[in-house]
Order: sequence, then C-alpha cells, then structure tokens
Amino acid sequence: MKKRIHPIAGAVAILTIATFWLSTAFSELSGSDSAVVAVKTAIPWGFLLLLPALVATGGSGFSLAKGRSGGLIGAKLNRMAFIAANGLLVLIPSALFLASKAKAGEFDVLFYTVQALELIAGAVNLTLLGLNMRDGFKMTGRFKRRSVYAL
Repeated sequence: MKKRIHPIAGAVAILTIATFWLSTAFSELSGSDSAVVAVKTAIPWGFLLLLPALVATGGSGFSLAKGRSGGLIGAKLNRMAFIAANGLLVLIPSALFLASKAKAGEFDVLFYTVQALELIAGAVNLTLLGLNMRDGFKMTGRFKRRSVYAL
C-alpha cells in the first residue's frame, strides 16, 4: 500500500505546487489585477490539498526507507528537509501575506518583492521535488534505459 501512496501523493504535491506557480506567473503576466486577486486568494485554499499530500508523501517515504539513510535515500531525505523548511518558513507565510495584500488591492513594492521571493522559492521546491522523483524512479527501476545493443 505504501508503494502506491508514495508516488501518488508525491505527484499530487508536485502538480499542486506547479499549479500554484504557473497560475501566479500567468496571472501576473496577464496584467489583470482581478486575475492576481483570484489566484492569490485561491492558493491558501489549495493548502487543503497540498499539505495532506506532502504529509502522505513524507510519511510513506520515511516508512519505505526503513531507517536507511545512505545513497539516494539520504539525498532524498536531505532535499525533503530543505523543501519542508522552505515551505513552512517562506512559501506558506508568503502565500498568506500575498493573499491578504491582494484582497486589499495593495499591489505595492512589498507585494511584488514577496511575490518574486515566492516564485523563486517555489521554483526551488519544484526542482528539488523533481530531483526526488527522479531518484525515486532510479530506486524502483522505472524508466530504466535499455541498451540499444542489448539483444
């Protein structure tokens, strides 16, 4: 069961974060204040999906690791510690701050500074989660390259 929960919850987490990031980028590029307000006020509601997905991913991952901490598992654990800290210390507070500023229509320098920080931190987390997914595929043997010369 854990072997099914881990990749599904991880995929939900990555897709949710990617949706947040892309929605933010597209709403900002549209130039529409109403689009920015809609996205910024919707993202905190998305935490209701994201946080359980991250908890399920982390919990099932720790369980699958069975106390091992070397090699690819160690790399994944180290990345997850950074991902969690980045999320709790930067991304969640930024999202809540930006939602309140957007709702109030306050699109000032502070809003755009925090917005830039959030986009950078989100891109970092997406990259790290992608690396964890890659390493997970390596560990399970999925998408293993086959030699062209193998008969």
